[in-house]
Amino acid sequence: MPPKSLTPQHKQAMTAGRKEGQAVKAYLDALEQHRPRRGRRRTPESIEKRLVAIDGEIGGASSLHRLQLTQERRDLQAELAGMKAGVAVDVSALEAGFVKVAKSYGDRKGIAYATWRDAGVPTEVLVKAGITRSD
Repeated sequence: MPPKSLTPQHKQAMTAGRKEGQAVKAYLDALEQHRPRRGRRRTPESIEKRLVAIDGEIGGASSLHRLQLTQERRDLQAELAGMKAGVAVDVSALEAGFVKVAKSYGDRKGIAYATWRDAGVPTEVLVKAGITRSD
């Protein structure tokens, strides 16, 4: 039996769902990246200092420790490159996109207010999106 073709309305709904999912994912990813972390903020200078320390340690390290130091060096080099490139995410633009779609996305997927909060979405953003505790 040949497969049924999708109606134009169904295709539109699928496209809208994909766009909503992308907006929600982009915002949640940005929240995760910009979440305040404990301790001192890293600077390019502190990263470069640690890279020098790793270069000094790696020669006499055991094979397992050398592996870990090599990975740490790669992570620090990538972080430093991002800092120097000035890669900045416009969280406010992502938030605006999230606010537009979060209510319909959450309703369709059955996502509760508490779940959004557990994911790190601030209360004021949920209010802007029209998501309440009673949803």
